[in-house]
Amino acid sequence: MKVVYVLFLALLVSVSSQALVQKPNIENFLRCLRDRSNPKNPITILTPQNSTFDSSYVSYAKNKRYSNPNDTNLIAIVAAKHESHVQTTVVCAKFNAIQIRTRSGGHDYEGLSYISSVPFTVLDMNKLRSITVDVPSKKAWVQAGATLGELYTKISKSSKTLAFAAGVCPTLGAGGHISGGGYGNLIRKYGVSVDHVVDAQLVDVNGKILNRASMGEDLFWAIRGGGGASFGVILSWTIKLVDVPETITVFNVNKTLGQGATDVLYKWQLVSSKLPRELFLRAMPQTTEGANKTIAVNFIAQFLGSSKKLMEIINKNLPELGLKLEDCYEMSWLNTTTFWADYPVGTSTSVLLKRPSNPPEAFFKSKSDYVKKPIPKEGMEKLWKTMLKFNSHVFMQWNPYGGVMDTIPTNATAFPHRKGNLFKIQYFALWIDANATEANLGLMKELYDVAEPYVSSNPRKAFLNYRDKDVGSNPSGVTNVEEGKIYGSKYFVGNLKRLMNVKAKYDPDNFFRYEQSIPPLFAM
Repeated sequence: MKVVYVLFLALLVSVSSQALVQKPNIENFLRCLRDRSNPKNPITILTPQNSTFDSSYVSYAKNKRYSNPNDTNLIAIVAAKHESHVQTTVVCAKFNAIQIRTRSGGHDYEGLSYISSVPFTVLDMNKLRSITVDVPSKKAWVQAGATLGELYTKISKSSKTLAFAAGVCPTLGAGGHISGGGYGNLIRKYGVSVDHVVDAQLVDVNGKILNRASMGEDLFWAIRGGGGASFGVILSWTIKLVDVPETITVFNVNKTLGQGATDVLYKWQLVSSKLPRELFLRAMPQTTEGANKTIAVNFIAQFLGSSKKLMEIINKNLPELGLKLEDCYEMSWLNTTTFWADYPVGTSTSVLLKRPSNPPEAFFKSKSDYVKKPIPKEGMEKLWKTMLKFNSHVFMQWNPYGGVMDTIPTNATAFPHRKGNLFKIQYFALWIDANATEANLGLMKELYDVAEPYVSSNPRKAFLNYRDKDVGSNPSGVTNVEEGKIYGSKYFVGNLKRLMNVKAKYDPDNFFRYEQSIPPLFAM
């Protein structure tokens, strides 16, 4: 460790004594990485000449729309195995005007963690995946490259009554998911991921490792919901764990249009945000397969308690669902994570530890909305009509708010979407045929337009982790403040100005930039 630190200090001195290069210098960048690589702890640098370059790129590229490295200006992939590798990459890239794309789990819906139209390097964090759990303090420390499945498994091995309030996809990387305000089925009881972050490690624009004390409260506030990639590279989080009972109940009940799904879903809008905060009841309208194509709505629930108590709550508040006791499954918290990942009940939790190894198989497009008043039945029917135009699979997830979300101030963290929302919508279209891309993107735009009268407005809000370049974006190498305000106001609402001030303070030269990064106030 001492040798690595001395080498890194030497690198900082050599960089600070020279003016920053304005034009990308690829040769010098690669030389810088190699020269500063410690033989005892070497940096893994993959260039297009390496046999494993393509496989390394695509294995963590979730969206097939962005899975070809030849479509980008990718110089190299740096597979960080030590925090000093991250520091070296930042300093070498900054000095040689090379942009960085930091990738933890590769779940950026628009591929912005691994694509760019200007020369760049991918800083792969997936080898930095250590996790420690301290049960007495109810805290855990997790590196950015660990997946949620790995985190949940580690927590469960330490305690059957502790959990973390985050997403339901086990392959999400902790670095990006948490920094964007990732949420899951504990949102109504405990809020979103950033509400439970108590410390962080970040490599700043100067290559220094900062924690909460050394970075200051402004920057610590910003990376909790503002995304980390605008401010530095997240190395790790220290998180608070939350209490869960040993017995949790889940169900998944399906209603088609012919079975009155529209009526049940309208009633769901009236009650889902007012149910006990221990109950999360997602509604998922989607197209069915087969000759008699229609819309089916899956009502998927998680309740922190017994099936008997859950039946009482549903029968009182949403009897139209027709829930039966045999629909309910009681299980541990860890087992609920496989249920929400769409595995059959009873699947071994070892699936939570699977890492991607193959190229993505499907193309997809996602969008998001926030709903503040119930969508009328005629509006829902317009949505169904548009969804049925798709020749591929399309669904929406309606995720209820209320509960503790109504009690947390909008500026408590950089994540602003709190009180006043009935639910959040995710739109998602999935297809296999590359030739269907244009048609599906067009239909997604149409579906989004149909929903416009029924969702938030001025601005029409969006969720950062459901990345969508349609809400505004800049070219890879340019940050226009006015364009940044367009997408920034949708993602961050009233918190945008403070985020821009933090950006200007900690990254005044706007080194950490990408197509939807937060601009410093004076960026050009």
